[in-house]
Amino acid sequence: MEEIFDKIVEKGFQLGAEYIDMRYQEVKSEIIVSENGKFTRYESEAARGVGITAIVDGIPGFASTTIINPDTLLEVLNEAVKIAKTSTKLVNKKVYAEIEPYTDEKTVSVKIDPLEVSPDEKVNFVVDVNKASIVSDEVKSVSTTLGVEEDKRWFLSSEGTNIKTRIVLTGLRHYSVAKVNGVMERVRDAETFVGGYEFFKEFNAEKFVTDLSKLAIDAAKAKPAKPGTYPVVADPDIIGLILHEAFGHASEGDLVASKESILCGKLGEKVASEYVTIVDNGVVKGGYPVWYDDQGVKKMKTVIVKEGILDGYLLSRETASDLGLEPTGNARAQDFENVPIVRQTNYYMEPGDHSFEELVEDVDFGYYIKGRGGGGGQVDVGVGSFIFNAGPSYVIEKGEIKELVKSVSISGLILETLKSVDAVGKDFKVTTSVFGGCGKSAQRVRVGHGGPFVRIRKMIIGGR
Repeated sequence: MEEIFDKIVEKGFQLGAEYIDMRYQEVKSEIIVSENGKFTRYESEAARGVGITAIVDGIPGFASTTIINPDTLLEVLNEAVKIAKTSTKLVNKKVYAEIEPYTDEKTVSVKIDPLEVSPDEKVNFVVDVNKASIVSDEVKSVSTTLGVEEDKRWFLSSEGTNIKTRIVLTGLRHYSVAKVNGVMERVRDAETFVGGYEFFKEFNAEKFVTDLSKLAIDAAKAKPAKPGTYPVVADPDIIGLILHEAFGHASEGDLVASKESILCGKLGEKVASEYVTIVDNGVVKGGYPVWYDDQGVKKMKTVIVKEGILDGYLLSRETASDLGLEPTGNARAQDFENVPIVRQTNYYMEPGDHSFEELVEDVDFGYYIKGRGGGGGQVDVGVGSFIFNAGPSYVIEKGEIKELVKSVSISGLILETLKSVDAVGKDFKVTTSVFGGCGKSAQRVRVGHGGPFVRIRKMIIGGR
């Protein structure tokens, strides 16, 4: 591949390009589904291809192909250069911030390759786990999915960058629907492991799904929360969701540069309480590993909020140049067919020093908000507003966890919410998912999110 790329660079320079990069990708995935005790679906996909970017007079052009041979790649280069030259008449010149070129190879540890495990073994496993979730007649519907993905990427640039990565994800997702006295409730959850099939040798999958079924039954029996504004203790799933959707997108450099974000022009200002530090980190336990972004920039730990003060943004090479800052390694592409855009990697709040019990004991009446069983919502990054669906949660009364309540909604303004944080826990968790990711500009990428348990003095609570 290096020899082919050398020819592409030589030809690209002859055509007038000042910069060229090539992204090669191979991706394989499997989805196996069992519903209501029966095997229902087995999907297997594989794709590979190359995307080439050529910059002419500061304007990038991009083209891609699934046919990988020298002649075709030279044709793709010609197309990328042609697009760049055409675009010079239509768009403003973009300047890429300078970076250090790297030669590196990164891969996650895999003890048992999930794609090499026999289909029969995987199907039997999913069906057995699904059957185990039918714990009583009150459980009316169950669905269990095993997901696997292997993503290999190779980035080469005319600046001398040469990076290979391999990431393997293995996970289990489950839905349970229960009906009690005419009331139905559905809960869902997923666990994803960055690594191989050994995850299922160590993970108690039957307990995972039976706990979800029991939670659905209990939630169907539970009363709804009382709508209003209350102090809450949010678990890592919920605080991660709030930060990613309502604050993380607002900190993305393209939205800042275009003045679409509520955080535009606020560097150095107070945007949260002094207990809040928020970071975007390429590699963290439980998260999705991003060692380098799709422009070849090394991804480091980026501090966005430091003790309540807005300290930085997430930046690609071009948005870093626009804002007069350094690239942060946040240019990411869904695949070889898409151009990199500014995206989060693993976005979370750093832990504090409170135990969970200490967070709860100071609440006279409020709620312990859980992410398990929740999902969905809306945000406006320009206004900073959000509304999310949380899962079945618990009443807090006089400093103690009390009865379960049905799934709730939470809403508010993100800056007011973060300024209302008055204690941060020391227990900490970041998660990722093989079953989905973050969507933006018709692209979806894997991300990680989470944090500690957090106490928020004012949160609007409503029914689901």
